[in-house]
Amino acid sequence: MTNSTAKTKLGAPLDDADEICRLSAAALARAFASRALSPVEAAQATLARAEAIQPRFNAFTEIDHEGAVAAARRSEARWRAGAPLSPIDGAPTTIKDIVWVVGKTIGSGSKACEPIAPTRDAPSVARLRRAGAVVLGLTTTPEFGWKAVTDSPRTGVTSNPWNDALTPGGSSGGAAVAAATGAGALHLGTDGGGSIRIPATFAGVVGLKPTFGQVAAYPASAFGTLAHVGPLTRSVEDAKLMLDVMAGRDPTDWSQPPVQYARRDLRPLDFGGLRIGYWRTPPCGALDAEVAAACDAAVKRLAAAGAEIEPLTLPDVGLLGLFNTLWLASAARRVRSVPEPRRSLIDPNLIDAVKRFETDSAVDYVDASVRRVEFGSWMEALFERFDLVVSPAVMVPPFDKGRDFPVGSGMKIWTEWAGFSFPVNLSQQPACVVPCARTRDERPIGLQFIAARAADDRVLEAAAAYGALAA
Repeated sequence: MTNSTAKTKLGAPLDDADEICRLSAAALARAFASRALSPVEAAQATLARAEAIQPRFNAFTEIDHEGAVAAARRSEARWRAGAPLSPIDGAPTTIKDIVWVVGKTIGSGSKACEPIAPTRDAPSVARLRRAGAVVLGLTTTPEFGWKAVTDSPRTGVTSNPWNDALTPGGSSGGAAVAAATGAGALHLGTDGGGSIRIPATFAGVVGLKPTFGQVAAYPASAFGTLAHVGPLTRSVEDAKLMLDVMAGRDPTDWSQPPVQYARRDLRPLDFGGLRIGYWRTPPCGALDAEVAAACDAAVKRLAAAGAEIEPLTLPDVGLLGLFNTLWLASAARRVRSVPEPRRSLIDPNLIDAVKRFETDSAVDYVDASVRRVEFGSWMEALFERFDLVVSPAVMVPPFDKGRDFPVGSGMKIWTEWAGFSFPVNLSQQPACVVPCARTRDERPIGLQFIAARAADDRVLEAAAAYGALAA
């Protein structure tokens, strides 16, 4: 948690360890440089916080005390010598339990498959380690990262840090909970249809889905070019620090386009004169009234700061069906890779979702792929009209945990309430969500900024500038 309300809900007294757990990676670096704090002290405090929150929230699949303290000692020696590897050297970091990490057992939330003992780090993890990040452990995910809430046959149900009766979203739910509760400063997630941005919203933290390919992925995601790798943090500045380290080409990722993230300091962004499209109507379903009111108020702040706001509606090209065809085809392939005798151990909701896809043909898949290209071209042209697009982050506030969609909604699959996230996976633009309000009963609501491909710096600057406006 990052404020007094959260502290009260967790029941934790405010002490030195609590203060350490609240520090951003940027603040930790300043403390390390001045010797006000050591990386070992930071690792020990955040490891203790991870252990403390685990019984209630179930955010971790593994907490690595020995490995984290050893890495922190090496970082401490570098800071003492005045030679840190990067601005995140010594920052306590977590990795989603679907991304390869040498020395860890990757379970991917599944009882149907044997855990993987990777022989190499994923490119994102390798870059974080080379920058001196201290890996605390692995965070929870639904099975294979297939849905936007976090429960799995292997690790059970993960709870929302603001109300443990609710879901934190998913599929990077454990990462979002770890970020919100101070169990680490930097958190690596993946996002194939909202899996960074949805849990960041539900947990009240920052989530960035970079432009597709800015962060290399290996092995290739089961969900192909829908899937992005990115950060969840408590501040926009930390999300940028993390992206600075992770971005770049890697020969193992054939799907990476030849675009490069422009590494530069976050610059003060003046909303005056910026052309912003306000995307308020999801491509399916209805926007929750409290979410709508909160986002309308946020957009009014942007207008008051001088932005030129224009309503925006996405083209009616059957986006939900298009995405579901591509997503569930990928999910079906992943299920098919599991030996037949073990498929009964797979999440029943995943099996049911895949059965819906079985009536689709190869022609349907190709048709969805062609319509995706057409939609992507429309989105690309959109940023010739607008500097930014802003939208609600999620159509609904957090709902009961252990469910894939809200009670009484009539929905049949998670994508029906994720209408502001999955379209941006289809078109591959960068998108950053930040907290913007709370419902009457204190459930977090988020605001999403979207920019043209490779303009990751712009969404980060917009998110940071909005945070300053809303403060």
